[in-house]
Parts: sequence; structure tokens; C-alpha cells
Amino acid sequence: MQFEKAYNFLIIQLDKGLPSYTTYHNTQHTKNVINAASYLADLENVTGDDRTMLLTAALFHDAGFLQNYHNHESISCQVAKKHLPDFEYSPEQIDIICNMIMATQLPQSPTNHLSQIICDADLFYLGTDEYEEYSHKLFLEFKRNGIVTTYTEWIMKQIEFISAHHYFTKSASSELENKKQETLKKLKFILTKSLPKKQKVNLQEMIQDAILNILGVFIAGIALKYFLVPNQFFDGGITGLSLLLHELYHFNLSGLVILLNIPLIILSYFTLGQKFAIRIFTSVVLFGACLYLIPTMAITHDKLLVSVFGGIFLGLGIGLVMRAGAALDGIEVLALYTLKRTSFTITEIILGLNILIFTVAAFEFGIETSLYSILTYFAATRTIDYVVEGIQAYTGVTIISGKSEAIKYELVNKLGRGITIYKGERGFLPGKFEVSADVDIIFTVITRMELRKLKNLVYEVDSRAFVYANTIKEASGGILTRRHTH
Repeated sequence: MQFEKAYNFLIIQLDKGLPSYTTYHNTQHTKNVINAASYLADLENVTGDDRTMLLTAALFHDAGFLQNYHNHESISCQVAKKHLPDFEYSPEQIDIICNMIMATQLPQSPTNHLSQIICDADLFYLGTDEYEEYSHKLFLEFKRNGIVTTYTEWIMKQIEFISAHHYFTKSASSELENKKQETLKKLKFILTKSLPKKQKVNLQEMIQDAILNILGVFIAGIALKYFLVPNQFFDGGITGLSLLLHELYHFNLSGLVILLNIPLIILSYFTLGQKFAIRIFTSVVLFGACLYLIPTMAITHDKLLVSVFGGIFLGLGIGLVMRAGAALDGIEVLALYTLKRTSFTITEIILGLNILIFTVAAFEFGIETSLYSILTYFAATRTIDYVVEGIQAYTGVTIISGKSEAIKYELVNKLGRGITIYKGERGFLPGKFEVSADVDIIFTVITRMELRKLKNLVYEVDSRAFVYANTIKEASGGILTRRHTH
């Protein structure tokens, strides 16, 4: 094995061929890893051919950056297999070297002593006084490649990474671990200083939420007192239960709405937090007051109009309250609480409770009334979805293609959408199961009206790309419109 000749050959290639944005994964990094591997080899008593193969793996471990920033480990192995035979390395030795190179892929996965040494050498700087210098270079590189966007995000990633990291060899652990822990403490201190202090309450946002809440409560009150109550129609949830008890026993409707929601508001305090509990309590009290003040008056007695427009107005009111970050009905809180203790979904739990309400209504007030009430509930539910989600319902799109780099460019620069990348493998076809290749799996969130444009962009790049989409019920943050959680 002619390591010196291989070294001279590859260092020249790295000096000439590495992109300027590899401020960390540059020629100096390769030299540092070789020196660290040599230092640890001495401490771990690695000599002879094993030592030469270890230093060769350190030499070639980042050669893949000459061709591609992503999946560079596998490309590094290809470079090693192409050139090392010219320097009298046997196929068996090259396989051992490639095994060491692949072990450095994060999360590191060494399978033998030599792999452990090169993994520790690759991250040797974490436990040295040079951490700050090389960490800054890596931050610049990551920022240039869109892996991080802010220094605070970088610090958070470093804390997470270093907290999970451990050295594999006894020598590296004893030499570097203490310094690494000191670095971790410094990073945590920096993070506490760099994170913004608790944001001041946005007055404009509070006013907007208050207006939405009051308007929603008023519209829901109109739906009940002008449509449902005069015609003995019902809804689902706590509101429906209140209407049913009001008709059966003539209890005060406003008092029932508040009284039946109180236990669920208390429950929401422990399951969803104090802030949401206060919001729902305020909305329910306002709703009860609204029902007390608005007189009962039938706008129409046409059952179809009552069921449809009563549901629409009720859904509009509830939806506006939900957009303000609150709720008029605690049934979802009960469903969430029950979900943790049963195997049923929230939808199944709410459906079961509503079936009980509509069944009692059928026995007491007739099947026709019960069926119209179900139509009211359906109209209200669809209106809530429309109000909360809006016309631009979001769609999550996953794209798998061998031309992922070009597709990324199209999505970001032409469609104007942010993307998330998952690392995966494609292939595994019938009759060719052993054939596969690494691939970037692209995920993005768009509005459903943009889906056609996205597909056109993707298929212009790769007509064989695999694209599938699914509806997203709730989306917030990033470049998406602000939404309240509920």
C-alpha cells in the first residue's frame, strides 16, 4: 500500500476541486482527521497494515464532496475504489477502508475497532480548544447549503448533537470528553442569552381575537335562538345536549350551556393548559350571556331551511371562535381526555356521543326531527372546516425522483415554497430487489390550488417522478398563514 503517493494525489484533487463554500469540509479538515487518526492509533496501539488502512480511510472519507454535498460517504467509497488500486491496495483492503468511511456517516455506526477510531478522529475537534474555530466554519457551510438559517438554530442543533454524541474509543473518551462537556455548557449558556425574551402581548392580535370571539358568539347565538330553538332542532356535542335537556325539561338554555361546559373547562386546564382553559371559559360565558339576551324568534319554519342555514350560521359562529383560539363546546376536550384512556379516536368518541343525542331526540321528538338535526350538525361541521381551514386548504406533497436537485430548485425558486428533505433509498423493484440507490425525498406544503402547477414543474424535470399528496388538517409557521391552534 503506497499511502504517501495516494496522499499526494488526493490532496491535490481536494485543493483544486472542492467548492469554495465547503468552509469546514475542506482539505485542512481531511488533514486534521488524518492527524487525529494517527494520534489515536498510537494511543490504541494500531500498527502495520491496519494503521495504513486507517489513515487511508481518513484521507478518502470526505472525497465525495468533490462530486456532491449530500451522500458524500458513498461517493467517497466510489472514489476510493476507483483510485486506490493504482496505489497497490487490494480489493479486500479497499473493502475495509470503505467500511470505515461509511461508519462516519451520521449517526456514526462503527462495527469494529478501526471504524471506532476514524469516527472519533472525524469529530475530534468537539473535545479540543479548536472547537469554536471549526464550529464557526461548519456553521457558515451549513448556512450556505440551507441546512440552518440562523445562528440560534445552529447553537440548538449543536447542543442536541453534542448531548447525544459519545466517543467510541477509551483513548478519545479520556482525552476529549471533559473538554467536550465544557463546550456543551458554554453552548447552553450562549443559547439562554441568544433566545428572545418572552414576547410582549401583541395588542392588535388581542383586539382581532376579541372581535372574532364576540362576533362568533353572537352568530352562534342567532343560529340557536332564531333557527334551532323555535323549531326544536338539535346539534351535536354539549350544545346539542343542552338543547335536548332544554326541550325535555325546560331548563334555562344559557345556564345549561355554561353548567355542562364547566367540568370540561376544568378538564381542559389539565389537558390543554391554563391559557386555553381561560379562553374557552370566556367564550362559553359570553355564549351563555348571548343566549340569555337574544329573544327566541323563528325566522322560518321550513325544516330544510332551518337545518341547512341553522347549521351554517352555527358553524360560522363556532369557526370564528376557533380562529380566535377558543371554543364554544367542550366536547373535544372530553374526547381528547377519553382518547388517552381508550383505543378509540377523537372522531369516533365524538361520533358516539352525538349518536346518543340524536337517538334520544328521535324517540322524544320523532325521527324526522332527528334526521333534520343530523343535517344541521353536518352543515355546521362543514362550515367550521371552511371557516377554520379557509379556501386554501393545505396539501402535503412528497416527491421521489432521481433528479431531486433540479426539482428542489424549481420548487424553491419558481413555486416559492420551502422544502424539507428526507434521506431514503429508491429501487427495490420486482425482479430487481437488490438494485437501489440513495435518494433525497422532497416534502413540501402547498395550497390545493397550487397542486397542478407543482406537478407540471416536477414532470418537466422528471416525467417518471413519483408524486403523492395528502390533505393537511392544520398547518402553521414557515411561509404559511398564521393559524390558531385548537
